[in-house]
Amino acid sequence: MATVNPISSPAKATTAEDTLQRKSRDAGVVSGGHLVAKALKSEGVDTIFTLCGGHIIDIYDGCVDEGIRIIDFRHEQVAAHAADGYARQTGRLGCVVTTAGPGCTNAVTGIATAFRSESPVLHIGGQGALTQHKMGSLQDLPHVEMMTPITKFAASVSSTERVADMIAMAAREAFNGATGPVYLEIPRDVLDREVDISKAVIPQPGKYRASTKSIGDPRDIEKLADLLVNAERPAILYGQQVWTARGHKEAIALLRGLDIPGYFNGASRGLLPPGDPHHFDRTRTHAFASADVLVIVGTPFDFRMGYGKRISKELKLVQIDMDYSTVGKNRDIDLGLAGDPGAILGAVLAAASGRIKDDKRQARQQWLKQLSDAEIVAGEKLMPLFKSNSVPIHPYRVAFELNEFLADNTIYIGDGGDVVTISAQAVRPRGPGQWMDPGALGSLGVGTGFAIAAGLANPQKEVLCYYGDGSFGMTAFDMETANRFGVPYIAVIGNNSAMNQIRYGQLAKYGEQRGNVGNLLGDVPFGKFAEMLGGYGEEVRDPAQIAPALKRARESVHKLRKSAVINIWVDPREYAPGTKNQTMYK
Repeated sequence: MATVNPISSPAKATTAEDTLQRKSRDAGVVSGGHLVAKALKSEGVDTIFTLCGGHIIDIYDGCVDEGIRIIDFRHEQVAAHAADGYARQTGRLGCVVTTAGPGCTNAVTGIATAFRSESPVLHIGGQGALTQHKMGSLQDLPHVEMMTPITKFAASVSSTERVADMIAMAAREAFNGATGPVYLEIPRDVLDREVDISKAVIPQPGKYRASTKSIGDPRDIEKLADLLVNAERPAILYGQQVWTARGHKEAIALLRGLDIPGYFNGASRGLLPPGDPHHFDRTRTHAFASADVLVIVGTPFDFRMGYGKRISKELKLVQIDMDYSTVGKNRDIDLGLAGDPGAILGAVLAAASGRIKDDKRQARQQWLKQLSDAEIVAGEKLMPLFKSNSVPIHPYRVAFELNEFLADNTIYIGDGGDVVTISAQAVRPRGPGQWMDPGALGSLGVGTGFAIAAGLANPQKEVLCYYGDGSFGMTAFDMETANRFGVPYIAVIGNNSAMNQIRYGQLAKYGEQRGNVGNLLGDVPFGKFAEMLGGYGEEVRDPAQIAPALKRARESVHKLRKSAVINIWVDPREYAPGTKNQTMYK
């Protein structure tokens, strides 16, 4: 990918006022906005995602001085999704800055998505001046009260001297236990006011953090090691937290070191490459029913796990999570460990290494073979759908072609309902961190922000986002933002002119006459959208043309440095199995 402009703001003409401000800062005073920037830099934030507003402009000025990249969007929801995506891709604190009122409310969906996905995001929001408190100032809303239920920490900063200290406090909370978003409201006069820099607390990097790499109770490490050493049919599911905590190396080492089949969901998809002997994905139901020891790492017993009810009650169930309150929630367990996934898995491997007896090892090899054989059978059953030549195009054919198209460095993003669940049946990301999806909140519209963030965080990688036509229509205009900042991507749309995942349930419940109410969309040739922005677009109605179209899109992105859109017309009568079974509601 091309080098990104470090700052979006145009160069400012030097004025007498600018000169006076610089001199005053040199004399030892600093504004609240500049304290924000200094604190963000101290926290390792190198990029903010934002949409401009009068309440927050001094933060921009501070970021220019501190060398923090400013990425400005057309909608705050996309900016918030981008901050979330940047945190997921870098493992560091993501930061979205919005103005007051609608700037904050527009970002709510992005912050709520980060909350359910446990993504560390700092949302800084503007507010009217303290001198206008309760007077009805422009865009005044009770931001802190609104943001409290969907953040780990929410507060207002009432003193310029405390700006940096409060940012450090919020950042600590973002990484306290399971990570998550935090919110700080900073009134305009607090940002604009200048104070003696000696009176402003600016915490220094590395000076105020406790280690988060806890293994919990060492005795529980030994208990888990004993369970795995003596198991004949163990299995492990790795969830979002394994990647969030960057514990993937320890997670992989445990699977290989103890010969355990691994299953993956969320951001943990891609931890092992396709074809690895310890990588499994189509036999999860069988494994969860037949294992003698099952370890769930970094994912809750929520609707995606059937609230734990789909797991056999005959096996030994272990749960590892960064959040104590998640362990044992919705499902009784035999052993629970709260701590860092990587640290725990590394300690368990050290405690178990060299202790597996030959008879257990042989039984485990038979278990792996049994699951491998079942994986092959399950894959063969899907092949008629993956290679379907039907017209309109079968959505499983699209998913299959996307997987065939992925390069070793492609970051795959799913944005939609059935497009995500169906592509999960086929798409195998080639490396860690190369799968992104909406997460447990099920938000539509995450794809554009995620794509921009992925490109900014990984300029050497290719980015592909597969949208439903409904989700694409929500946030697609910020594709222009991707082009403007030099991070074009490939957008693929599974277009059935409907909100089809919801449509199925309506048709099943109310029949043909009323089942199409509120869920049908227009037939939009989205390929023209890319052309409007200077990129390549194509409409695909023949399944044989999917692969050539994707190749042309890749070539155009490299040549034109503009995003490409491949609009694939899929059959509106086909649905994902989970949609037909309505498993998301059970």
